[in-house]
Amino acid sequence: MPLALLALAVGAFGLGTTEFVMMGLLPEIAAGNEVSIPTAGHLISGYALGVVIGAPALTAVGARLPRKTMLLGTMALFTASNLVSALAPNHETLLATRVLAGLPHGTFFGVGAVVAASLVAREHRAKAVSMMFAGLTLANVVGVPLGTLLGQQVGWRWTFVMVGLVGAAALVSVAALVPRQPAPRDAGMRRELGAFRRPQVWLALGIVTFGFGGTFACFSYITPMMTDVAGYDAGSVTWLLALFGVGMTIGNLLGGRLADRALMPSLYGFLAGLALMLGLFAFTAHDKVLAAVTIFLIGVTGFAAGPTVQTLILDRAEGAPSLAAASIQSAFNIANAIGAYLGGLVISAGLGLTAPNLVGAGLAVVGLGIAVVSGVLARRKNAREGGGPTPSEGDGSTGAELPAAPAGGFGERATSPIGR
Repeated sequence: MPLALLALAVGAFGLGTTEFVMMGLLPEIAAGNEVSIPTAGHLISGYALGVVIGAPALTAVGARLPRKTMLLGTMALFTASNLVSALAPNHETLLATRVLAGLPHGTFFGVGAVVAASLVAREHRAKAVSMMFAGLTLANVVGVPLGTLLGQQVGWRWTFVMVGLVGAAALVSVAALVPRQPAPRDAGMRRELGAFRRPQVWLALGIVTFGFGGTFACFSYITPMMTDVAGYDAGSVTWLLALFGVGMTIGNLLGGRLADRALMPSLYGFLAGLALMLGLFAFTAHDKVLAAVTIFLIGVTGFAAGPTVQTLILDRAEGAPSLAAASIQSAFNIANAIGAYLGGLVISAGLGLTAPNLVGAGLAVVGLGIAVVSGVLARRKNAREGGGPTPSEGDGSTGAELPAAPAGGFGERATSPIGR
């Protein structure tokens, strides 16, 4: 695999760390800025708002720029925002910098996925995307616990300094390792927005919204579920979250490999497995050992779908992938909000702390249904056009018999990774 994927993974690590570390630092930040914990929680919502707004906006505005320039620009904004966050004199300023830090999140992942896929032959695209996203999953295993510990022991401002340094390392790595790629031919805001006229793009976003919404319905309430239902002490939740992160990492890498073999069947299997694990968790949450095993498996099945869906939307966007791929991150954050809201709704209704797992299972089933509709429509379209089965429609082939996509991929000129 090209070294450029390592540079993209470093950026993903920084983005993942700053997105999720806030959850462990709310008491320290609330005390430092003299606000309540619920008010400090707006910092989480502010970052998510930045992602939802920034992903389509920055990608559309920069559609005519070379993709390496977009990667450097978004990582520079991310790095600067986190370093300024470390100096924020009050809650309002910190909230503003959190929104700014969220703006480049979706664009970096969307453009990064397109670049990652363009660096390898067509039959290895999903694996390449999963290598970049491994940085995001590893952030939950290493970055978030380390950042939380640093913030608790030394001060929360140092956590932002740490993330800023990771962003600076990613900036240097992208500049040195990612090959220069010219702006896509006929690129522009109108062309990128044109991808949203395709129902398949909306179906892919729907898969993310409901499929990952199922994961967040459960994950948002994992701490009270483990302490009040499974019987773990509060200190044990940290390693349970790390176990979930390990599952995410394994699932992400596994998903990339299986998706290259048969994209749609892999997606069906991951979503069905996620629905099953979430449904079982309503019962296994009452036992410490079974709960830990199920948490790990939810991480595997839930995040195996990540590179699968990202590769799916690269196919469905048909020549204008950047904005559609970036919008996956907006859908991901909407999934977070929907899952958390519905999970809280059933708890408030008195159905118990394990009820969000059943809600999550239902959302995953809806995501699976949307995936099946997407697959059926794609097969019908292919049949009308007189084509044979393709790897993305799930005939189980690796695609090795097809001509490899040029290194530039997706409508770009092929570019050499050397000397550019």
